[in-house]
Amino acid sequence: MNRALTVDDLVLAGVALAAGLLAAFLLRMLLRWLGKHADRTRWSGDDVIVDALRSVVPWAAVAGGAAGAAAALPLTSTVQRHTNQVLTVLLIFVVTVSAARVVAGLVRAVTQSRSGVAGSATIFVNITRVLVLAIGFLVVLQTLGISIAPMLTALGVGGLAVALALQDTLANLFAGIHILASKTVQPGDYIQLSSGEEGYVEDINWRQTTIRNLSNNLVVIPNGQLAKSNMTNFMRPDQQLTILVQVGVAYDSDLEQVERVTNEVIAETMSEVEGAVPDHEPVIRFHTFGDSRIGFTVILGVGEFSDQYRIKHEFIKRLHKRYRQEGIRIPAPTRTVAVQQGAVVIPHQRAPQGEPGEKSSARLD
Repeated sequence: MNRALTVDDLVLAGVALAAGLLAAFLLRMLLRWLGKHADRTRWSGDDVIVDALRSVVPWAAVAGGAAGAAAALPLTSTVQRHTNQVLTVLLIFVVTVSAARVVAGLVRAVTQSRSGVAGSATIFVNITRVLVLAIGFLVVLQTLGISIAPMLTALGVGGLAVALALQDTLANLFAGIHILASKTVQPGDYIQLSSGEEGYVEDINWRQTTIRNLSNNLVVIPNGQLAKSNMTNFMRPDQQLTILVQVGVAYDSDLEQVERVTNEVIAETMSEVEGAVPDHEPVIRFHTFGDSRIGFTVILGVGEFSDQYRIKHEFIKRLHKRYRQEGIRIPAPTRTVAVQQGAVVIPHQRAPQGEPGEKSSARLD
């Protein structure tokens, strides 16, 4: 426009800008009210959506008011075009960031609500957030009149070089996706690797898996190494598991009495100790005639892997106390030294002044 700026133009621009600010304030109050109602629902996805709308809608109202104010002013076509571009880019930026928050929040809500999916795995959240931000960046470039076709071509060519330079990182990324997609390991599982590391899986991100062992220390394992390791998952297919306790009694014991007393101690332990499984049927199996005892195995049910230590502790204490009350002996191991034709042979015993590895013998007169 070529006409001069008048007071009416300023008034109209001020009214448009004030209307945008007022609309932003009212919409923010409305969304705050909706947020309180969303907090009462069980699904956490509505909280994420309302929280994102709090950022998008007020800014959109402000941008609309600014666009109306710019239209009311006698600006040249070039200035008007640049103003509209700036407001559009600002709006796209706010929408993109909010959309990334919504998508990442929804993915996190879904993964946390479903036990069959990664409960707290950040790898899916990070991937979706990066994808949404990349799409928003391309839209901004297209809005500014910058062609994205050469950029996509350059990214395709440069991606090969990047893939070669970051092959270890990409291997860990795809290994983490494979681990989560196969559902062999999920956050919260207790695992043990063939290399000796064991503990609860805290998180699986784009590069590594974090494990918290029973001493409350964190062990960081690259996803590629985790995918190639032999692993035992103590939470799959069922969280409950059985433990074996080895016991031995003297040969003069009444095995019927031993079995009856042991079953009573098992029932007491399973019903009183936290982490035990009262519904699990106890099993006692005699299996060995040892050197000084008859050995048998007691099979107990526990709720999860870490509960076994507490249950073993209480079961052994109570079983030992009950055996003493019932007169059932648990013999100490003994060793018999063979005597052959008056000579006591002690293998691997060095003579006072003999050579290394020389055997000695003592004659009995």
